[in-house]
Amino acid sequence: MPSDDSRYWFPAKRYGWGWGLPATWEGWAVLMGFFALVIAGVFLVPPQRSMIVFAAYIIALTVVLTAICWLKGEPPRWRWGDDR
Repeated sequence: MPSDDSRYWFPAKRYGWGWGLPATWEGWAVLMGFFALVIAGVFLVPPQRSMIVFAAYIIALTVVLTAICWLKGEPPRWRWGDDR
């Protein structure tokens, strides 16, 4: 019986490079957590006070999300849509 640990949280996009919408609840939890932290950042690190700090916060969150997609998602490569 195959293990469920091999499931990809983020499947590859059909066209282009990168990942599409999450395929598992873990992927959706990561994506919703990302959006919740972005919204929280508007209040914790207001862009009106320091746009540079806010931009650094958003960049850090994006780097973490990309790392999770890289580790738990399908290996990225350029796709032309005709993979069968």
